[in-house]
Amino acid sequence: MRPFTLLEVSERVRNGANSVKEFSEFLDYFYDRTTQAQMIACLADEPLILDDQRLNALYAASADYLSKRYRLSFTPKWVYDPKRFLDEPWFSTTEEDLREYLTFTSPSEFRSRNIFTEAVPLRRARTWQAEQRVEQWLSEPLDHPVHSPAFSR
Repeated sequence: MRPFTLLEVSERVRNGANSVKEFSEFLDYFYDRTTQAQMIACLADEPLILDDQRLNALYAASADYLSKRYRLSFTPKWVYDPKRFLDEPWFSTTEEDLREYLTFTSPSEFRSRNIFTEAVPLRRARTWQAEQRVEQWLSEPLDHPVHSPAFSR
């Protein structure tokens, strides 16, 4: 069963699960959500602080990025915790020739945490479906605001 939240991902990783598999499964679940409220629920609960500082930063960068990319209007407050920023740069490749490129193309949500990745990170096969839903949401009038106490404006 896929993890529904980043908190679940971190719990599974702490218990020995493969971090790449769990995070990938989470992204598939997130991209399958059909409402903004469901997407917000996936990001609202703060993941556990793990021994791997890179994962702590990755989860925060991802929640920050997904909140903005899918125009949820809210970003979880936990993404700003200083424990979720890296002191040393982390590149998504070991190829030296690409590092300068990634330094300039990484989205700000990742770059600000010293994570350097491609310009459109977190892509999965289901990403296009989520992108289409956002376009539909933006074309429809919002009949009520989406609120969550775990999110800040």
